[in-house]
Amino acid sequence: MKCEHCAADIAAPDAHEHAGRTLCEDCCLDVLTAPRACDPWAVYSATRTASREKSLTPLQERMLNLFRAEGPLSQERICSGLGISEAEFRDTIAPLRHMELARACKVGGAVRYTRFEDPAGD
Repeated sequence: MKCEHCAADIAAPDAHEHAGRTLCEDCCLDVLTAPRACDPWAVYSATRTASREKSLTPLQERMLNLFRAEGPLSQERICSGLGISEAEFRDTIAPLRHMELARACKVGGAVRYTRFEDPAGD
């Protein structure tokens, strides 16, 4: 049996079913624990418990600097500019949105990402 996400060989007892797909344990954990950008409880927790000086990872800092330098950007532009995958993008942008440091907006009908305090698009 093969994982439908990463194509790794898995034994039947180690297979996990999720959303109609057979996944290995690692892929199943990745799917179930992926951060969600629109999570009101995470935003509440992050804004109420974070210190005034937020502790950011180097990648989060680089992403915010890219937003400062170039304004609202597409996910593709952010990934190429930072040399990261879509999964790394999702894992990085979600906490920034929870801390109200970054947000999504529409510019010309397309989704763009920018700093939280930057003016809205459309």
